[in-house]
Amino acid sequence: MIKDLAAREDGPVRVSGWVEKVRDQRYVQFVVLRDESGAVQLVNGGVLREADPENPRSDILLARTTTIAELSHGSFITVTGELQHNERVKLGGVEIQIDTIDVVTQALPETPIAKDSSIDHRLDWRFLDLRRPEQNLVFRIQTTFLHALRQVWIDRDFIEVQTPKLMASASESRAELFEVDYFEGKAYLAQSPQFFKQMAQAAGFGGIFEVGPAFRADPSFTSRHATEFTSVDAELSWIDSHEDVMELHEELIVAGLTAVKEKHGEQIQKLFGIEIEVPERPFPRIPLAEAKEIVKAEGYEVPRADDDMDPEGERRIAAHVKKKYGHDFVFLTDYASSIRPFYHMRHEGDESLTKSYDLIYNGTEISTGAQREHRIDVLEAQAREKGMDPAELGFYLDFFRYGVPPHGGFGMGLARVLMLMLQQSSIREVTYLFRGPTRLLP
Repeated sequence: MIKDLAAREDGPVRVSGWVEKVRDQRYVQFVVLRDESGAVQLVNGGVLREADPENPRSDILLARTTTIAELSHGSFITVTGELQHNERVKLGGVEIQIDTIDVVTQALPETPIAKDSSIDHRLDWRFLDLRRPEQNLVFRIQTTFLHALRQVWIDRDFIEVQTPKLMASASESRAELFEVDYFEGKAYLAQSPQFFKQMAQAAGFGGIFEVGPAFRADPSFTSRHATEFTSVDAELSWIDSHEDVMELHEELIVAGLTAVKEKHGEQIQKLFGIEIEVPERPFPRIPLAEAKEIVKAEGYEVPRADDDMDPEGERRIAAHVKKKYGHDFVFLTDYASSIRPFYHMRHEGDESLTKSYDLIYNGTEISTGAQREHRIDVLEAQAREKGMDPAELGFYLDFFRYGVPPHGGFGMGLARVLMLMLQQSSIREVTYLFRGPTRLLP
């Protein structure tokens, strides 16, 4: 691998990769070669432009010169040569003097995204777009982030589960569900593993987690919405309130960002020009009603009449928290029961508020969490209040007829976290293959 060259001694070496750049000068040729680990400069000092009968290596040199001159961007080649350390070489301090070159696959002369680099066009040719070092780094960061989260869960003795994505009935409502044919009947693509996470609490699993796909039939075209996305979910038993869920959430976020900063901080600074900030615990916590008053006092009144916070309100309260506490995260708590699902537990003495939260990161909501209602009579009443028929929730409500501990959890959008962490303009930039209302390819 190219990343290993700097640690090797000078001598024979063999590398493969994609041609990133060719500089064909009169007496010397340079090729920048990239694999998934980095880039290296190749040098052909034996340039020969026409046959020389007096040179016994004339045919070899001429063929090599011609091959290099005809290389197109993106061609995949294998090269053998002499590795040489050279401090003057900016690209890693090493270069390779070419001996042989084998063109494994020759790319077409011009890539489709060479002249049109708009996001939609790049997504049409995503495999080419992903060759960029920035994109390679995004998914290394994602891997490191998720590994760190898994380590926290495993250290806490959590169990990883994989819940089904085909459901017989809606988990909350059918408003944002994809309906699919299923043999002689209908099924729905899961918009959340919520019910199945809670089943694990009834089964005595205690803490569980899942990283998997979720589906929302939401025709939104914003920078933070997708019809299929990766959801990071956790659920745990034996909690006293949603505060226990927030504490777990904090621990996970800090572990993930710490791992990313330690492993990729230098590359992130180089390719994205930003510093990863690891937040201190505890994260600020502000009741939603208070947050709305704060942004109103600072000149913005949330226009929604449904007791929620709109995107501009999220940006405003995040700016307030950053200024006052120097923090990129804030928990907005105590959402109104009118806008929360029927399974969110409500406050004792105030049925209008739920024991729930949204986590805001750099001005955008990335997660919703709550303590769940575990009392069957209360669950049924709250479902009816929401206009739902308990009979259609039979399999779910059965969980609570045989003893369930107090529990809670959260669901978090992975792409949103990456987008905000790397200060990208859209989740499309940090999703491997994006799915939206008008995109099903590639």
